[in-house]
Amino acid sequence: MKLTLEEAEQIIEAVLKQGQSLGKALSVAVVDEGGFLKSVKRADGARPLTPSIALAKAYSAAVMERPTTMLKDWANSNPGFFASLSTMGTHPIVATEGGVTIKRDGEILGGLGVSGGTPAEDQQACDDVLAALGYELEFRAWGKPGKSADEAGEK
Repeated sequence: MKLTLEEAEQIIEAVLKQGQSLGKALSVAVVDEGGFLKSVKRADGARPLTPSIALAKAYSAAVMERPTTMLKDWANSNPGFFASLSTMGTHPIVATEGGVTIKRDGEILGGLGVSGGTPAEDQQACDDVLAALGYELEFRAWGKPGKSADEAGEK
C-alpha cells in the first residue's frame, strides 16, 4: 500500500483549513514512507522558514516511524548521538510537536509535518486531520515491545 498524491493533497488541504479556522498561516508537508516529498504547501502569510520546518517534521516522522514528539526522550537522554543522527539523512531529524507518522492498517505510509502555529497547535492539526481521515494514531513506544505510547506514558 502506498500513499498517493491525491491522499497527500487531501491531508494538506484539511490541515490548511484547520489553520484558517485557528487564524494561523501554516505550512504543511507530506512525505512517503522513505521520507521523499509528496507535496508541500505554504499558506499565504506563513513565515518563510515554515515549509522547511514542516518538511523536517514530516521526514522525521516517516523515517523514524514514530511521531516526532516521541523522539524527545531519546534526544534528551542521548543528545550526542541524536545530534549525529539528525545529520545522517536527507533532512534533519527533529524531536518536537507537529510531525506525525501516517499509518493505515498497521503499515507506515509516510509522514505529515505542520509548522506555523504553536507547537501544540501544530500537533493538534496533525492529530485531528489524520484521525478525521481514518489514519491510525497509535504507535509502539520506543524500547517497550508491545506497548503503545499511551500505555508507556510517552504520548
